Amino acid sequence: MSDIDVQLPTAFDPFAEATAEDSGAGTKEYVHIRVQQRNGRKSLTTVQGLKKEFSYNKILKDLKKEFCCNGTVVQDPELGQVIQLQGDQRKNVSSFLVQAGIVKKDNIKIHGF
Repeated sequence: MSDIDVQLPTAFDPFAEATAEDSGAGTKEYVHIRVQQRNGRKSLTTVQGLKKEFSYNKILKDLKKEFCCNGTVVQDPELGQVIQLQGDQRKNVSSFLVQAGIVKKDNIKIHGF
């Protein structure tokens, strides 16, 4: 019976390893691109989850110039810095981030379809 007691604490726990991997190096850090409907035909596109080492203002400047829209960087207490753009720019932003080499295509999640 002592062998059984020894084996129980060392048993394989799939949930423990999954949470350790997620909280460790953060290999799957996603960039979330969402659309928010304001009123009528107006909408916002938000980009959240970019790495802190990037200059959000420079990325915003390039996005505004590329897609001829207005935008801003908003500081959120829970989410950190978030880029907001006018209109539905989800596909444009995702292709821009991949082409610029800022994010890999696998790490982008587009919401709101």
